[in-house]
Amino acid sequence: MSTTYQETIYAVIDEIKKVIVGKDEIIRQIFTAILAKGHILLEDIPGVGKTTLAMAFSKVLDMNCNRIQFTPDVMPTDVIGFQILDIESGKMKYQQGAVICNLFLADEINRTSSKTQSALLEVMEEGRVTVDGVTREVPKPFTVIATQNPIGSAGTQLLPESQLDRFMIRLSMGYPDPSSEVEILKGRSVQNPLDFVEQILNQQELLQMQQEVAEIFVHDAVYEYIARLAQRTRTQELIELGMSPRGTLAVTNMAKAFAFLKGRSYLIPDDVKTVFPFTAAHRILLKPKARVNHVTVSEIIDGILQEIPAPKLIKKRTES
Repeated sequence: MSTTYQETIYAVIDEIKKVIVGKDEIIRQIFTAILAKGHILLEDIPGVGKTTLAMAFSKVLDMNCNRIQFTPDVMPTDVIGFQILDIESGKMKYQQGAVICNLFLADEINRTSSKTQSALLEVMEEGRVTVDGVTREVPKPFTVIATQNPIGSAGTQLLPESQLDRFMIRLSMGYPDPSSEVEILKGRSVQNPLDFVEQILNQQELLQMQQEVAEIFVHDAVYEYIARLAQRTRTQELIELGMSPRGTLAVTNMAKAFAFLKGRSYLIPDDVKTVFPFTAAHRILLKPKARVNHVTVSEIIDGILQEIPAPKLIKKRTES
């Protein structure tokens, strides 16, 4: 990777840090997912900065952002659009839905109906929407950042497995530490830091970086390693539902983007180990036996990573 790319990556992360204090790792993970053309699910209690984080990324990456605050009365047509009769021409005209943008912020997605949630399935998987039999592409780059409150909060309902599987990663921001919270208080005492965030990348530059990520080299041994990890989630005795092939692809693409952030044009097993926990966790459903014994998904994933040996890749020496 060129030095320019590395400088740009650091600049993007530093710009987001002006708004989101003390969450550097979360920022890096989200940027990694965007470079991998993935969608992000932020699960946390209200008020920790999930929406602000998404808005900051839209400004820094020059992504046209639309937002829907999901409530029980939001309809699928609000998301994907609808056909309406144009009085002047006498023809049906497409009225765009909120998802026709570069970055779609689905706020509190688990407060709306399953029917409305399912309206996102096609666009998250294929980057297009179909209304009355007509299919339309969404702009590129395209990313969905969805926030949801923890299950059990008032008015929430579980996202179906098919919906969860379309999110590349699921993250939790958590509370800020005391020193970070003091910085937040000082920074917002007289102004909103989001107003001072500057654009670092334009859309074409982001698309070029995404293409560079797609071209990261992956050795067959690393492909096999990822496949063995995924297979183990399907055979582990405490797991009811393991990773789908879509999940395996997500791990691969996320690991390639992580390698890109590290300045490499090739993947190593440590890249896979780093991204596997937050790429796999939301795709795994535990058996009742695990829940009764207070075994968590994180513990099982850690065990799988320890159980499945990583390949040892030896760099060939070039002859002089």
